[in-house]
Amino acid sequence: VEQATLTDLKTISEILSEAADWLRQRNMPMWRDNELSPEILSGDIAAGLFFIGKSNGVGAGIIKFQLEDKKFWPDTSQEESAFVHRLAVRRQFAGAGVSTQLLKWAAHRARNLNRRFLRLDCEASRPRLRAFYEKFGFRHHSDFSSPPYFVSRYEYEISGP
Repeated sequence: VEQATLTDLKTISEILSEAADWLRQRNMPMWRDNELSPEILSGDIAAGLFFIGKSNGVGAGIIKFQLEDKKFWPDTSQEESAFVHRLAVRRQFAGAGVSTQLLKWAAHRARNLNRRFLRLDCEASRPRLRAFYEKFGFRHHSDFSSPPYFVSRYEYEISGP
């Protein structure tokens, strides 16, 4: 897993667009089109928020790692938490454990930053995605509305040094 740079904008955009298209074809739309715009993505990349998981030098998946999320977690301690968003994997790597490896990386990074929790949110209406997070070890924290989204919020308690 490597920190993305602006030279990775095309790769990140491709991975997110591919995931969004795949979900849309299954009537499970995820991100709004403007959320995947190069302007939004480049700002987040420049801020050091995106990371790429590679397999044999190819971008297999991405994750956005933040130390603050007041939009979906305004009622929790930002200082004791790290937050992940935009977890996405190229279809050719689906089922190969890329998502799990990216989450393990995020938990390890959160531990190194002395954070107590790794937190995330997902559409409340996505039972398979929720089951994936729960299988990893995330615990359902609460449901939360931040229009146009209604999400289930999950937290993973970081243990040990």
